[in-house]
Amino acid sequence: MNAFLVMMLRLALAGAFLAGLFGQFAVVPNSLAEDVEATYGLGAVRVVVPAAIAGIACVQVVLFATWRLLGLIGGDAIFSERSFGWVDVVVWATGAAVVVAAATAAYLFVFGSGADEMRLIGDVGSLAAAACGGAAFAMFTLIMKGLLRKATELRTEMAEVI
Repeated sequence: MNAFLVMMLRLALAGAFLAGLFGQFAVVPNSLAEDVEATYGLGAVRVVVPAAIAGIACVQVVLFATWRLLGLIGGDAIFSERSFGWVDVVVWATGAAVVVAAATAAYLFVFGSGADEMRLIGDVGSLAAAACGGAAFAMFTLIMKGLLRKATELRTEMAEVI
């Protein structure tokens, strides 16, 4: 793979990871907490804020696993058993983010009656869309893992023939 593209992707991954840290430690505890408290009350803050921090952490795990997979590409080891472990990390972290988003949506749907109706629909709908998008990403990643496994098997067979 082109070394320039790998470097640019790593810069983007690092930037996204640092943006996530900023969100976890500055934006979520301050701005989101104030907004949730004003809209849903203090009880919702105790659920939504940790859920947002956990969701960001799941994304950061996916970013780190992607970084590691890029390293395997550079070392020409992407077609090895090591890569499957990192792909599994991506799938499991995405699954955890889906559960967090769906559980938060369910919580707001059940206990978010203090908000105005359109705000509630928007918040629950956004969380449900995030959960559906995450589930689709996890399934896509599993399909790509199957293709990687097949490519790895074919490469091993070719190495034996040569």
